[in-house]
Amino acid sequence: MALLITARCINCDMCEPECPNQAITLGAAIYQIDASRCTECVGHYDAPTCQSVCPIDNTIIPDPQHVESREALWEKFVLLHP
Repeated sequence: MALLITARCINCDMCEPECPNQAITLGAAIYQIDASRCTECVGHYDAPTCQSVCPIDNTIIPDPQHVESREALWEKFVLLHP
């Protein structure tokens, strides 16, 4: 599933440059993740890098609105990086 940045975000700018899919952008108040581009780093890393660099625990979480299997995330990766 795609990830979601919650209101706990402090806009520290750590996650945006780490995203290999350019799925993270600064929204009106906090950073946001484009679910159509988020692969949870499948195809790039073993774990989502945005979560690993975020200094605030539980700020970047699975998005219950965008549930996807690992296979679906892989297919999205292939489309984004032909």
